[in-house]
Amino acid sequence: MPTRVRRRRNTAPIAFVAPFLSLFLLFFVVPIGYAVYQSVMGVQRSGPLGLGGTEDVFVGFGNYTEALSDSAFVHSIGRVLVFAAVQIPVMIVLATALALLLDSASARGVRLFRTAYFLPYGVPGVIASILWGFLYVPGVSPVVEVLGGLGVRADFLGGSTVLWSIANVVTWEFAGYNMLVIVAQLRTVPGELYEAARIDGASAWQTVCHVKLPLLRPALVLTTVFSIIGTLQLFAEPLVLKPVSTSIDSAYTPNLSAYNEAFTKDNYNLAAAEAVLLALATCLLSFGFLRLINRGDKDT
Repeated sequence: MPTRVRRRRNTAPIAFVAPFLSLFLLFFVVPIGYAVYQSVMGVQRSGPLGLGGTEDVFVGFGNYTEALSDSAFVHSIGRVLVFAAVQIPVMIVLATALALLLDSASARGVRLFRTAYFLPYGVPGVIASILWGFLYVPGVSPVVEVLGGLGVRADFLGGSTVLWSIANVVTWEFAGYNMLVIVAQLRTVPGELYEAARIDGASAWQTVCHVKLPLLRPALVLTTVFSIIGTLQLFAEPLVLKPVSTSIDSAYTPNLSAYNEAFTKDNYNLAAAEAVLLALATCLLSFGFLRLINRGDKDT
């Protein structure tokens, strides 16, 4: 084979991958690297009352220590972990139930319901929070008014309920998307398996438990990982509901805390440290969940 032809064959894959690698480095690796750099830097002021000027200095883990010593930031991490522990299982179970209903033999109007369930995902989080906010605010919400007429005092924005009001918004937004992922997995199941189960005398419920659910494992793992990542990045919903709820402060979630440090207090270095800590927590939980699942597969 001529040397020129061999070189072309060797460089062709690089030429195809180069655009992706360039964009990946520019929009993913470089921002992360810059955030890590900012997180280990600090601003040093000089002169009387700090009016002599500023310069960036290396502070090491000082910003991380300050972030972890901030009780509001630590509580915000605990808050989203509690949120995830409750909201993710509820959403995955709901999405699975909807997918199984749409996949059942007796289902009618599948396309209509599938579109209706998916539509909330197309609504931006800010708009969804505003829409649900009208249903939460007393004096505006018809739900609160109806419940009040029945003698039930509903406070959807109180200290003990606002987190679950946000969970309701997030579930409404993303259950349909997760449902479509699960439906797509169901479509890959060979029809012969259903026929074999029917011949063996399996009921519809037994078919779901012993055929469909085991084969849905990859989709369920995928949607759970995506939900873990999305939950820890909770931002738009509490930010929009903050003006109508005194229970939501500027550090209600880790993302809100980093946003407040950066754009309200102009402390970009501390905000970068909080963002890096949040990214590490997301990676640990996501990969920890995957490792737990894989270990379960090996044990069986």
